[in-house]
Amino acid sequence: MIRPRRLATVDLGSNTVRLLVVEADGGGWRALHQTQRVTRLGEGQAGEGRLLPEPMRRTAAAVAEFARAARGLGATRVRIVATSAVREAGNRGEFVARLEAESGESVEVVSGEDEARLTLQGVASGLPGLGDSFVLFDIGGGSTEFVLARDGGAAAAVSLRLGVVPLVEEWGDPGPVRWDRFARMREVVERRLAAEVPDAIAAARADELVGTAGTVTTLAALDLELPAYDAARVQGHRLGRAAVERQLARLGALSVADRGRLPCLEPGRADLIIPGIAICLAALARFRREHLVVSDRGLREGILCELLGAAR
Repeated sequence: MIRPRRLATVDLGSNTVRLLVVEADGGGWRALHQTQRVTRLGEGQAGEGRLLPEPMRRTAAAVAEFARAARGLGATRVRIVATSAVREAGNRGEFVARLEAESGESVEVVSGEDEARLTLQGVASGLPGLGDSFVLFDIGGGSTEFVLARDGGAAAAVSLRLGVVPLVEEWGDPGPVRWDRFARMREVVERRLAAEVPDAIAAARADELVGTAGTVTTLAALDLELPAYDAARVQGHRLGRAAVERQLARLGALSVADRGRLPCLEPGRADLIIPGIAICLAALARFRREHLVVSDRGLREGILCELLGAAR
């Protein structure tokens, strides 16, 4: 009897490092272990153009720990993929070498277009009923991707250097939201989407608008009033514009510390959720939608889909 293979993926983002370890059997997989850690790799990068020492230390430690955990669970392949913070850093080569030395694994730095393509694969693997055409957006720490999916592939994609980490560094506040500042930030974000999301994506006829990554999954969990995050409940949830506005009013009335005490809103995301909401609302406006479909699956699962395809 052929023993199922164990594989692992690490999604190394500008804010969060995510690990997924699975047992692959036939054409699918069974999750054995998944976890994530907010390391905020992109902290201070917008001003310096380089990754800073403390964020690099935190992130390298997390990646090394996750690689050890994956091997400890029997993973025969650990695929580590780094996104916008690493690809845009002036000291990218130095940091990749450090990651590889500390983790014992090779590290891939993907382009924005490849990041969009992989994220689409991950989303499509978990939401097969989306229809022939949909638009996907992925709000990240350092970038936001938009993909027009058509007939199972990416018909068009764009990666914007617009992420929640630099937004919070410019516009964030530890106390309750100052609504005049939020209005200005939201206007900046809306202008960016109007100028940088091409009509080939924004004006396309699409069945659904789909959102993935931490902002929209957190908003879904809050909208569902979950006492603890439940991926199965979040997956496929229809999140309306009115529900996003309600959560904005609720979260905006709280300090960052108080937001971090809410169920399903981890402290490392408590300040980022507000700029994330600004991007989410701007996406709904740009695509003239009143709701979006939430995907718990994303880049991490897309990396796995490609890994499984290569293995087959």
